[in-house]
Amino acid sequence: MVFKAATFRGIEPQVETDHSTRASLEAAVSNALGVAGGIDASDVTVTATDADIFLDGSVGTVEQIERATIVARSVEGVHAVRNRILLSEGGRG
Repeated sequence: MVFKAATFRGIEPQVETDHSTRASLEAAVSNALGVAGGIDASDVTVTATDADIFLDGSVGTVEQIERATIVARSVEGVHAVRNRILLSEGGRG
């Protein structure tokens, strides 16, 4: 068997190496939100880009929105939190 050096036409493919780090960070923040008191995070989605966390979804009160930011910031490895959580219909402002 003969092995040849890889050749690419155009741009060399990029290998995503930080996928497991992002997934771990997303899981850590999701878990922290799930076990934190004062938040119903069942409709909250956590997405990581590098060490920045994006929170999307809806909760029932403004206090829960604020608490979600605090909890997410407390997770080790989180650099910044972008909270885009909305108040759900029927929620208390």
